[in-house]
Amino acid sequence: MLVCAGLSPHPPIIVPEIGGDDLLKVKKTVDSMGEWASCIADQRPEVLVFISPHGIFLRGQMGYLNDPEPSGSFAAFGAPKVSFQVKNDLDLAQKIAVEANREGVEVVGVELDDWNVHDPGSIDHGITVPLYYLEEAGLDVSLVAFGISLLPLEKLYKFGQALGRVVEQYPKRVGLIASGDLSHRLLPGAPAGFRPRGKEFDQIIQESLKEMDVERLLGLPEDLIEDAGECGLRPIVMLLGALSGYEVEPEIYSYEGPFGVGYLVAGFKVGSSLYVELARQSLEYYLRTGKIMPVLDPPPPGMKGSAGVFVSLKKDDQLRGCIGTIEPVRENIASEIIHNAVAAGVDDPRFWPVEQDELLDLDISVDVLTPFELVVSIDDLDPKRYGVIVKSNGRTGLLLPDLEGVDTVDQQISIACQKAGISPGEKLEILRFKVNRYE
Repeated sequence: MLVCAGLSPHPPIIVPEIGGDDLLKVKKTVDSMGEWASCIADQRPEVLVFISPHGIFLRGQMGYLNDPEPSGSFAAFGAPKVSFQVKNDLDLAQKIAVEANREGVEVVGVELDDWNVHDPGSIDHGITVPLYYLEEAGLDVSLVAFGISLLPLEKLYKFGQALGRVVEQYPKRVGLIASGDLSHRLLPGAPAGFRPRGKEFDQIIQESLKEMDVERLLGLPEDLIEDAGECGLRPIVMLLGALSGYEVEPEIYSYEGPFGVGYLVAGFKVGSSLYVELARQSLEYYLRTGKIMPVLDPPPPGMKGSAGVFVSLKKDDQLRGCIGTIEPVRENIASEIIHNAVAAGVDDPRFWPVEQDELLDLDISVDVLTPFELVVSIDDLDPKRYGVIVKSNGRTGLLLPDLEGVDTVDQQISIACQKAGISPGEKLEILRFKVNRYE
């Protein structure tokens, strides 16, 4: 489960063993990093997923560090005694890679010797700088490391969403760290030269994070990004993709640019899934008022589009209600959730209607269906990955993917047919779909 997230700058100069007297010039950042790291540590993550622009940088793929016990140090910055030896949660990394590949973002593993072109064989400073502060705050955890890519920002956002879905289901407590500096062109004499629009870029980033305004970041003009000379935009976009299904409270700890590079420290308090929270609010509202809850305008993030939605209720690990729409019948996903949550609670004919005093005991999940695909061969099915729809003579049955006890394609099709009243041997039309599951 995702328990915390943060954005960290990574100038080695903010490490006391490196910065020396220059630490006074970045005191605001140094102080904020200490507070930021303590807040991350308070959430007790067991794994930290880093996205760093100074690890592997690929053109059309994403790369993750594929080394079981990577190491690194600040030797390249004159402080060889400050070193790191960490464990890599390759199980989580590979699960993220599989999910991203399913969404059309190719992900490959990269060995440590190829990870950091500036210091081969070492974790890059985009990871070690924030890791320094996190270890100072008492964290001793495994990590997962991803680099960045020249893929379009929209693709990177989808990668972040895939990452978020995997982390949400992962049995360990996970923190997500986007590492990145903002414009490198804020002042005359800055490392990448001076551009007046560098300050404009940094201001937009801060405003967008305060409002969690993803669309503004995805729509940034290419010439503005180029003028900024930044290294943080892509990690930020992926971070926001991973947070898209959650209720998030952003906090800007500090921003400064004393050397012509923008250093922004930000944290994100992660609440329950927005999808699940909306379903719970809807059912509670109905049980309290007898009315359907109005849809927010605009809808919550990620819920503006249309899709079929299933809402499932469990109590004491037993099903308490499940109702859904195979295809969208409402104006947006938010409305589908609101109506289907109520239906699952009071209209499922298999159960007595839910009562208000049961609400706190209910575990709620929301499945948002992807568009259907016609199945040409049974080999195209996988009960863990795809749900199925079976049709015959006007009867239709649906079964969601990844259900306990449904391990084979034959089982999946048989149960779907039973639900539709379709007899064995009848000619079938079979469709498949995936779901984005929120719990």
